[in-house]
Amino acid sequence: MAFVPPTAEQLGLILGLDEIQGDRADLLITTATSLCQTVVKPLPEGAEAVVLSVAGRAYVNPQQVSYETIGPMSVQRPSGSGGLYLTKADKSALKSLAGRGGAFTVDPTPATADPSATWPLNDAVFLEDFEAGWGLP
Repeated sequence: MAFVPPTAEQLGLILGLDEIQGDRADLLITTATSLCQTVVKPLPEGAEAVVLSVAGRAYVNPQQVSYETIGPMSVQRPSGSGGLYLTKADKSALKSLAGRGGAFTVDPTPATADPSATWPLNDAVFLEDFEAGWGLP
């Protein structure tokens, strides 16, 4: 199954909002999808979670507010917590979903390799080159 872009309703559910601005949510989802495609293209199945995470951050904090006080309540958010951006974890998740995020091994041995010796071994001539005790028995 291929990647299916999430809907504005799904973004509202993730954020716990009863009502959501549909046009704004659709724009953020489309832009978040494009941003995710800068890491992995085409987006793999399961990338919907990353797209919703990116769009959700931008939806709840569009001005990138880092500290806000309203009456007796104050809120401080980490810097860079607004707007559309991918975190290191987002990029890692996208690569992992695409099968490109883990360690791997490369075997340089050709499939036709033969485990036998590649040179002729002549014991009679070979043993003459060594002192006693160093040659083959």
